[in-house]
Amino acid sequence: MINEEFGKSLISTFNDPVGHGVHLLFNEWWQHASESAKDSYVTMINSDPHFAAFSQGDLYAEPIDFAATSELPIGTLGRTYHDWIVDNNLMTAIVANYKRLHESFEADGTLIGMPVEMKHAILRSYQTHDFQHVVTGYNSSGFGEVALQAFCLAQFPYPYFGMWLSVSTTRMTFTQPRTIVKMMDAISAGWTYGRTTGNIQCEKWETMLDQPLSEIRSRYGLSGMPSLQV
Repeated sequence: MINEEFGKSLISTFNDPVGHGVHLLFNEWWQHASESAKDSYVTMINSDPHFAAFSQGDLYAEPIDFAATSELPIGTLGRTYHDWIVDNNLMTAIVANYKRLHESFEADGTLIGMPVEMKHAILRSYQTHDFQHVVTGYNSSGFGEVALQAFCLAQFPYPYFGMWLSVSTTRMTFTQPRTIVKMMDAISAGWTYGRTTGNIQCEKWETMLDQPLSEIRSRYGLSGMPSLQV
């Protein structure tokens, strides 16, 4: 059941997903979530050995030397990641300080009710998100972002990804009906791609920075530019 208090936050995100993003919605949900829902997510993650290190915090990596990635050869994962961050005008300070941001949320009570496994998972997810854009090939457009979230949900039963799709389909239905076909195509294509390629959710990309991106993509069955259509 969705209680009324959380419902207000949900509507805020439906109406203004930029001002009240899914990351805020995710943090707020846990103090309102049923114990049954929490237990289900934790059990699904802990029952799969593939995600054990992810949920225990073992995959967290110290911030990389972002400036050094600009010196890597063109075509490597690290250089492509660097160029992605720069080309999309992302703030390197945020890229390098996910843990500090997370700790500030912990200190001010924002994460009340969030299981420790989910705290570890969201922290690592923040670190890997842009690497996943680079490895999958999904662009930073709205539909590219939605497709990546569907791809990730297909590989990892994590509520953050599901919330992204919930917000997207709600806005599509009630405020942007002309986007229905493109939105559902992006979701369907991303989900199918995630189900048919190697799982990339628990990889330590920071150890592969000097490797050719083409070789990394090949290892996971990723090739070409992913489609946003079905």
